[in-house]
Amino acid sequence: MSIRLTRWGHACIRLDRGGDRLVIDPGVFSDLPAALDGVQAVLVTHEHPDHVATEPLAEAAQGGGVQVWAPQSVVDALVEAGAPADRVHPVSAGETFSAGGFDVAALGEWHALVHQDVPRIHNVGYLVEGVLHPGDAFIDPAGSQVDVLCTPLGAPWLKLGEVVDYVRSVGPGRIVVVHDALLSAIGQGMAIALLGRLGGAGEPVALDPGEGIDL
Repeated sequence: MSIRLTRWGHACIRLDRGGDRLVIDPGVFSDLPAALDGVQAVLVTHEHPDHVATEPLAEAAQGGGVQVWAPQSVVDALVEAGAPADRVHPVSAGETFSAGGFDVAALGEWHALVHQDVPRIHNVGYLVEGVLHPGDAFIDPAGSQVDVLCTPLGAPWLKLGEVVDYVRSVGPGRIVVVHDALLSAIGQGMAIALLGRLGGAGEPVALDPGEGIDL
């Protein structure tokens, strides 16, 4: 059975396969609560609010029984916001587990450097059955096959030339654009065109909130 990948704004994606449902990085720029509707599990890459909307996710864990996997700092914040401690699970690089019916590998450890004066925080990327969401870092898939790379397009830590080189190094079957809320429509178009021309993974897939593709 194929996986349906749907984007719910900025860095948030959802994977559906039959009755299996998983969301990655439902942040404050995401379309909430729609992204979490009927979801069984959520993965969070790191603590920044554009990747995790703490209060809505804590409510989903408390009232909807959603299970969450995230770095320890995110787990602590969710528990403080009212999420049951047995539904939020700390995760770090090298771990493998099942979430929402999907096999997940946690990769990487640190957020990309923004500036030498900005302390780095933990960032865990997730490889979910061929779909890699790196969060805010150029996560190395460690030799694993990547069918779809969720590719950050615009951020304070990001230089577009480095994104091109990252796509080339991963060698995905295709790329789905994420992390673009800070860009204008003109900026998005220019960045997508450059990635398509230089990245080597074909034309990038740009999805509006609620739009999806079958993998």
